Amino acid sequence: MVRMSAEERRESVIRAAIAEFAQRGYYGTSTEAIAKRVGVSQPYLFRLFPGKKAMFAAASQRCMDDVRRVLEEAAEGLEGEEALHSMAGAYAQLIGEHPELLQMQMQTYVAVAAAEAEGEHEFGEAVRAGWMKLWDAVEVPVGEETTTFLAYGMLINTLAAMGFPPGHRVWQGMWPSAQIKGRAEV
Repeated sequence: MVRMSAEERRESVIRAAIAEFAQRGYYGTSTEAIAKRVGVSQPYLFRLFPGKKAMFAAASQRCMDDVRRVLEEAAEGLEGEEALHSMAGAYAQLIGEHPELLQMQMQTYVAVAAAEAEGEHEFGEAVRAGWMKLWDAVEVPVGEETTTFLAYGMLINTLAAMGFPPGHRVWQGMWPSAQIKGRAEV
């Protein structure tokens, strides 16, 4: 049996944290559930992360990074409408195949709102910085249509999170490239 390095184990914890937090949110997820999913003890988790907040922050950051990377790859060498449709299709495919990334995004936004309401601004600042990196990744190839593209993305998030299946009338008028092809079970 091949032993994982601490970095590989940390990566497996982040992926498990995304899956757990996506389903149950920050407050509904226990570190015990994350440890169990990874197959490690809770004390081992705390050698990799100082606490649950750090795990949630790492999961949120990874989710944003994954989305940004997919959009950047889809737009590589493209501009304007061509880039827009390529990114829209790549995003729709990503959340169709990995609905936990959509759910984690939604949980992240809720967690930011809760933290801000409690006067804790650090997490919100980190998420906003990640969002600006996403904005910049879209703005470079798309330009002035960035707001429209991201607005469509949030509409797609909402419709997919509510479970509207492909072909439902709510998808009419959506760019064909932005329509969810498979049923995103959320």
